[in-house]
Amino acid sequence: MPVDETQRPKGPTGWIASLTYKSVATAAPRASDLDLLAGKARARNRSLDVTGMLLFEKGCFLQTLEGPPKAVAELWSSIERDGRHNHIEVLSEHMTAARVFSDWNLLLDGRFADMPREAAAPPAIPPAVAGHLARLVELALNADDLAINTMIAGFAEQGWTSEAILSLLIEPAGRALGDAWLDDRCSELDLTIGLSMLQLAGHAIRYSPSAQSIRNSRYSILLATAPGEKHMLGTALLADQFLAQGWQVDMAFPESEEALTNQLNAQHPDAVDIGLSDAMPRQHAIDQLRSTIEHSRLVVSEHPTVVSVGGRLFAEATATARTVGADHARKGLAGTSVRLAELVRQTRKA
Repeated sequence: MPVDETQRPKGPTGWIASLTYKSVATAAPRASDLDLLAGKARARNRSLDVTGMLLFEKGCFLQTLEGPPKAVAELWSSIERDGRHNHIEVLSEHMTAARVFSDWNLLLDGRFADMPREAAAPPAIPPAVAGHLARLVELALNADDLAINTMIAGFAEQGWTSEAILSLLIEPAGRALGDAWLDDRCSELDLTIGLSMLQLAGHAIRYSPSAQSIRNSRYSILLATAPGEKHMLGTALLADQFLAQGWQVDMAFPESEEALTNQLNAQHPDAVDIGLSDAMPRQHAIDQLRSTIEHSRLVVSEHPTVVSVGGRLFAEATATARTVGADHARKGLAGTSVRLAELVRQTRKA
């Protein structure tokens, strides 16, 4: 069924339609077929200002479309008539003030049980940086905190921005440590210590203040790990970024969903960021995270709170392809404070 534009909620201009459906492929596509399909869809979506994701696994499609209501309705009409799939079922259809896939004309994740396919590529690392990254991972696995701090400080002195250090070195290093543990190349203790070393080094990054209007707003945020999450690299590093931008920051490392919702109920922040591990995929945590967000919204229902989620799960295609009900799914740490400030402004104007 197409998005009914008459159901568009009253509120700020620019609200968008979001539609998620699942279907069954009429014939098993090859990896190259799916890539070709995604390439054509990206060009079409870009022209219509539509973003979203497409997941293919075990013969089934799962797709989310988000954009102007008329554009989504047009695409949905075409998708319903497409002979490459059937048994189409709409899972979610609503209006929203913010996109989950704001940076993606179409995010593709394909898994093929009956044919080889290369794993989804991680964010591209410039060749000139790859050697630095490998060295950083080696130092982290050896728990050489002095060398790590010296290395990160050296890049800062050379003029590397905080965004570059986070996105090209610290975050990829965290994921590489997780891969090392998954491949039995290090122990869980080595992983934990390595992440701690990266966290300590990350605190040396200096952030430039943003626009004065943001700094004077004194927005408040609760930075929390997901209930029971042991890894806190991203959550800890976000604190430095938000403090530098003038936010009032509180932190939480709750052991249970109840503990997190109690803190939200007591503080009523303008925004909350719930972080999963930056090293491990944590696919199994999706259902619990969705429940946590639903219950969190209930306790702050009278005080609109922007909900952000992050972690490796949302930095990779497999993770971002799942909707958890958040207002923002960060694919990285850089720029998060500015993006959430924009979303808080939007909620205040509503």
